[in-house]
Amino acid sequence: MLNHRLPSASSCTGSGLAAALLLGGCLLSPVPSLHAEIYQYIDSKGTISLTNVPSDVRYRRVDIRPNRLHPAISEQELEPMIKRFSRQHQLHPALIRAVIKAESNFDPRAVSRSGAVGLMQLMPQTALQLDVRDLYDPEDNIGGGTKYLRHLLDRFRGNLPLALAAYNAGEHVVDRYRTLPPIDETRQYVRKVLRYYRTFLARDLASTGHVIPSSEYAMSPASPEAAPPPAP
Repeated sequence: MLNHRLPSASSCTGSGLAAALLLGGCLLSPVPSLHAEIYQYIDSKGTISLTNVPSDVRYRRVDIRPNRLHPAISEQELEPMIKRFSRQHQLHPALIRAVIKAESNFDPRAVSRSGAVGLMQLMPQTALQLDVRDLYDPEDNIGGGTKYLRHLLDRFRGNLPLALAAYNAGEHVVDRYRTLPPIDETRQYVRKVLRYYRTFLARDLASTGHVIPSSEYAMSPASPEAAPPPAP
């Protein structure tokens, strides 16, 4: 049970792992009741600021009720949004689900050590370019993430492994090598997303007896580009 709060007019800042430690430190300050509110703001550099007295409209309230710090959302709840954005950005719904699964495991409040936020783990500076207003809002986050993934697929001419590598490591890193970067984390990430992608496609086939026609999307899930990358 939470029985701690932030001292009045206090705030904590940090990024990555330091931010996580600071969050823990902030939440362990003494409080008078369970109804104390904590607000969080992530700036364009990925710096996380926490306070119980927000002085800026960009601060968002963090739910600190027990077992609610990182509530996961079911695929069923997200499916209407996923289908809508899949059509808008011409991406297969199974691919969007696969990226969400690999990035956040359906946790809308997930924050990585590097400062990426939300279901599709968008960096704050990337979110600004995509006009994402609330990184923690599932609809806003998925809308921005699918838009960015569509951009990457277009940039790398439909090569899914390269687009996923760029989603993980950055566009310029992939540009530098002109192939899958020799980065273990990135290669493992690409394999993981493709594995989830195949799993979701197979599950759709098993449950409905058909897979959504790939002609509705700009990229075929059975294309050679979607083959698993070679082992590093």
